[in-house]
Amino acid sequence: MGMTMTEKILAAHAGLSEVKPGELITCKVDLCMANDVTAPLAIKEFRKIGINRVFDPEKIVLVPSHYAPNKDIQAAEQVKIMREFAREMGIKHYYEVGRGGIEHALVPEEGLAYPGMVYVGADSHTCTIGALGCFATGIGSTDLAAVWATGEIWLRVPETMKFVYTGRLPKWVTGKDLILATIGKISVSGALYRAMEFTGPVIHELPMSDRFTMTNMVIEAGGKNGIMPVDEVTLNFLRRHAPHTEEKWLIVESDPDAKYHSVWEIDCTNLEPLVAFPHSPDNVHPVSEAASLNITVDQVFIGSCTNGKIEDLRIAARLLKGRKVHPNVRLIVIPATQRIYLQAMREGLLEVLAEAGATIAVGTCGPCLGGYFGVLAAGERCLSTSNRNFIGRMGSPKGEIFLANSAVAAATAVLGRIAHPEELDGVPQEWSLWEFAA
Repeated sequence: MGMTMTEKILAAHAGLSEVKPGELITCKVDLCMANDVTAPLAIKEFRKIGINRVFDPEKIVLVPSHYAPNKDIQAAEQVKIMREFAREMGIKHYYEVGRGGIEHALVPEEGLAYPGMVYVGADSHTCTIGALGCFATGIGSTDLAAVWATGEIWLRVPETMKFVYTGRLPKWVTGKDLILATIGKISVSGALYRAMEFTGPVIHELPMSDRFTMTNMVIEAGGKNGIMPVDEVTLNFLRRHAPHTEEKWLIVESDPDAKYHSVWEIDCTNLEPLVAFPHSPDNVHPVSEAASLNITVDQVFIGSCTNGKIEDLRIAARLLKGRKVHPNVRLIVIPATQRIYLQAMREGLLEVLAEAGATIAVGTCGPCLGGYFGVLAAGERCLSTSNRNFIGRMGSPKGEIFLANSAVAAATAVLGRIAHPEELDGVPQEWSLWEFAA
């Protein structure tokens, strides 16, 4: 019996010729990550093990991102613990505020990820990196402490669900809409502890930014990891960002006789932009339906590890140029990393967004997790490009969060209600994600 992509990568890192779903294995880890929320606990547990060196200081990434720049004294203490640990252990990849950003955008941007690797991180959205054809999954802080000590992790081999996207991608439809459509079909627990393998002609037409958006949200379906085949789009991204890793690449494909838990075919031809209504990412509705309901919002957030990339800022700026944010709306824009912030500045995007009435922050998770910089009050509504809209996710449990792509977010910011981009006067008649691709 053949193996899936995920199974091949795990077998290689376990030193086995083959693995099967359900097997417990121990794998070598190529890269591991923690942030300012999860690293301090991992450091505490690591100290208990009784060793004084990590397994490999060049294979550890530490990023202050959730409450950084420091929100308060407690946040400052958390980051201080992580910073001092990085210095003590000689950890190369510590990204200080002003040089980093949100880890899931930062790691591929910095060329730290590559095909066929096993990458684990103490954050649930670590699965983002699977778009590069590797195994990437989130783990707990105590597990991470063990990885720091040994360079290994034990895993149960997941079953794989295969998703094949066919047809043509309609105007205004993005990777965000594809993953929302998928979660809407299978539910937030539909891929529980399973690999989600994305393939098909539509996937091969997507820029990397949209691929990362899709694998980012597999955890919103309960998935263990998301993964995509390596194609020319992937290789071009790697040649720009990670050419120094080429000798480590392990490019695999699923075997024709690989066994899947299930196979889903999704025809994209008649899709339109989607909106996930409160309080679940699987509560999806077409944007035309949302627009007809006249759902007013108090805040729009464009950012997060899901949709805070340069492509998202280009889309938003294109639609906001020459327009103003609705007087009843706060528009918060957060480029996911410092590099993205600088690129947006060079292209004049930040000026366009600021002139429209947006407030712009440096790379931080901030409002996505209700940390700060955009926390909702009771009764407020936010249209967000982030990944979760559970009760209390962005602040008050009496607030409401709607999820959508960056074009819908920009249109909503202007009109003050959830809106289709076509409702704006003078929108681009031609639309291609590749126009905005980095």
